[in-house]
Formats: sequence, C-alpha cells, structure tokens
Amino acid sequence: MADVIRKEVLYCGVCTLPPEFCEFGTTLEKCKQWLQSGHPEEYEKLYSASADIEEKLGQTSLDDKATEGEEKKPVKSKNLSKAEKELQKKQNAKVFIERVERNKRKFITTVLGLEVFDIDLKKAAKMLANRFACGSSVAKNKQGLDEIVVQGDFSEEIRDLILENWSVVPENNIELVEKKKKKATPP
Repeated sequence: MADVIRKEVLYCGVCTLPPEFCEFGTTLEKCKQWLQSGHPEEYEKLYSASADIEEKLGQTSLDDKATEGEEKKPVKSKNLSKAEKELQKKQNAKVFIERVERNKRKFITTVLGLEVFDIDLKKAAKMLANRFACGSSVAKNKQGLDEIVVQGDFSEEIRDLILENWSVVPENNIELVEKKKKKATPP
C-alpha cells in the first residue's frame, strides 16, 4: 500500500469554513477576530496584504481638490448579509389579527403576516382549530397573500397564543383590527 499523505486543514471556529472562505459567510468580522486570536500566522497570511490595499484605496480619491472642502457622507453598504436583511425584514413585519363580522353575532378571525416569521401556516391553522374547537384553514385573501381564517371571535386569544408559541414574533408587531360589515342602504 502506498504511503498516505495527510494534510491538516484549519476550519474556522465561528462559521466552520476554511479561513480562506470566511469572507463568503455572514460573520466575517467575528471570523477575523477568531483567526487573529487563535492563529495569528494564518491571519497575517490572509488579511495583511488585503488590509494594506484597502487602507491605501481608502486614502486615495479621484479629485482630491474638489473633496477637500466637502463633507463626506456615510456610504450605505449594498452588500448587507442575507441574515441581516432577513432580521431587518422580521423586525419591520407586522402580524394583523382581524375580526370580521359575518352576520349579526357571527364573526371570523383572520391572521395575516405569520409567513414572514417562517411559521408554517397549515400547522398553525391546525393548532388553532384544535385549541379553539372550531374550523380553521389557510386561504388566499384579495391581495393574493396567504392568511389563516378561524371561525369565531378569538382575536385576543390568538394574540396570546402567538406570543406563547412563537417567540420569534415580537409583541409590538401584532396588531388587532376590527372590521364591521357595511349595512346595505335601502333604495
């Protein structure tokens, strides 16, 4: 049998990628800190030359005379990581629990916006149906978005249940809305 040559490969303790590929992950700064503290020779090999180039590029400008008197505006990063974008989207997303009157004392409750928080709507509808002993389903609304339709007036209870079972939904992102059926005017 031939002698097998084994090569030791270093993997990042943060993102579990080889250090050369950390820049393609979502946690580059943490990976750099880990590499610098644990393996400074690897850090110097990977980031010393690129840091010098970045520093020199940051000091140069196309028109030094024109920019001397002007203030520099902060540049927004176009390359936000996917995780940061998703987190920002979740923080801005709203869950609407809407109570709609059908007939005199009959109501339905609709829940819209849970899919943003990666909640399976079919499982959530089944859980609501079991919990409140009523009919519950996933349907498309007029705008073409999926929503959970629950037969009955359970808006407050659904709000509490969402907060209890799905901690990813912030309490201040849940809005209760009440819609009344418009009365037909006699001719």
